[in-house]
Amino acid sequence: MTSTPYPPELLRDVAKRRTFGIISHPDAGKTTLTEKLLLYGGAIQMAGTVKARKSSRHATSDWMEVEKQRGISVTSSVMQFDYQGHTINLLDTPGHQDFSEDTYRVLTAVDAAVMVIDAAKGVEAQTIKLLEVCRLRNTPIITFVNKLDREVRDPFELLSEIEDVLKIECAPITWPVGSGKAFRGVYHLMEDRVLRFAAGEEKRTEAEVISGIANAQLDELFPMEVRQLRDDVDLIAGASAPFSLGDFLAGKQSPVFFGSGINNFGVQEILQALIDWAPPPQPRDGGLRMVQPAEAGFSGFVFKIQANMDPKHRDRIAFFRICSGRYISGMKLRHVRMGREMKLANALTFMANERVLKEDGVAGDIIGIHNHGQLQIGDTLTEGEALGFKGIPYFSPELFRAARLRDPLKTKQLQKGLQELGEEGAIQVFEQEGGNMLLGAVGQLQFEVVAQRLKDEYKVDAIFEAAEIYTARWLTFPDEVTRRNFEREQFMRVGKDVDGNPVYLASTRYNLDVTREKWPKVGFHATREHGQVLG
Repeated sequence: MTSTPYPPELLRDVAKRRTFGIISHPDAGKTTLTEKLLLYGGAIQMAGTVKARKSSRHATSDWMEVEKQRGISVTSSVMQFDYQGHTINLLDTPGHQDFSEDTYRVLTAVDAAVMVIDAAKGVEAQTIKLLEVCRLRNTPIITFVNKLDREVRDPFELLSEIEDVLKIECAPITWPVGSGKAFRGVYHLMEDRVLRFAAGEEKRTEAEVISGIANAQLDELFPMEVRQLRDDVDLIAGASAPFSLGDFLAGKQSPVFFGSGINNFGVQEILQALIDWAPPPQPRDGGLRMVQPAEAGFSGFVFKIQANMDPKHRDRIAFFRICSGRYISGMKLRHVRMGREMKLANALTFMANERVLKEDGVAGDIIGIHNHGQLQIGDTLTEGEALGFKGIPYFSPELFRAARLRDPLKTKQLQKGLQELGEEGAIQVFEQEGGNMLLGAVGQLQFEVVAQRLKDEYKVDAIFEAAEIYTARWLTFPDEVTRRNFEREQFMRVGKDVDGNPVYLASTRYNLDVTREKWPKVGFHATREHGQVLG
């Protein structure tokens, strides 16, 4: 720990940062909410576009061609904008469950999360998984119950389900006045005012606010809904826990907002909650010690690699979370895993695929580093100290496929494409004896997306055929002799991952159990830490 006081300007700038991710089940409205947050933040001028690309009607955060074709988010985007004197770093994540590893990695780089719930469907499978990921780091969660302009479930029933299934206490901040065609707006319990709903994409004005739940104007405007609202508010006062900032920051309680993202309704309240309640960058476990965000010494870690963000330049960008210090263009840093010096110049900041050269950055900010293969997911960069931020592990894939080319003359292109996509984390790639390439994934959609990207970005037409692999296990050996003997005997079953680590590719559960019994000193690991070379 540094003994010198933290630099005042650094303390000030770190306190202004808010870095959060948005999590949800597919189709709950996550990407729409992302767009509307950017709209309110002044980062874009109309939904579905950015200032420089008004002709595009695809979501700003869905820049990859395959995402536009399928209408789903399969990559993670980073967007930065200023709002009310704060710098907001918004990390959009894949909603589809087949890309959960990418989401898992992104959630290691945030300080808070917004959970989007479909008001008609309630808590869904992917939401459960993602909240478990957030719970591992006690990430504070703000809940947005979306699509109130449609026919939805009873709000009390929804809160009860969130509490029962997700095991997190709910503290309603706003409450719906009607729903579906009779959706009139929301009542803000802490501010005692009704925010009137108006469909459309315009931002709400103060003229749409009615002060006081007892206001006679409500009886005139909404005679059918206001009685139910008053009954609900009385019930909330007796049945629901009041909002506790301490419990929220500890990840034990979630403030709940109701609205309609597609109509920009409830979005401003989410932004305000992030400014008022979400934490600024927090201390991080650097392995040797806890790293404080306002320390003068620069440090951070790579949590994502993205290939071909700009198809014209066939580039690769490492997404890097700053954990301490201040980024200065041209600074020289220590690449801890490689044990060598690295110059950090021309870093980028993002608006989805739109990039701007980054002149300054502090803890909480995400910068993009041009990567020519030297950086891997989990790598730490510092100003000299041998820190190692706790990353997110690779998990053993659930599905395996062997890659076969339609055109055998394109072997080199296939190997290059799979190597880069494997380093990016889009899919896991293993090389078997004889140079065969084996792909591992969590879900089938990953294979389809990789096949599409190979075709679009590398001009390679490949078929993925079922491989008789039950599971993969990363290997560690007590000594070099054991390693050589094991690899000699098991050469048909030993491969290497994209970073060169030895992996055992078991054909069946029985095969794995027998091999483990025969080689008790060899470690068989279901996960491996990013950036950690095993063996």
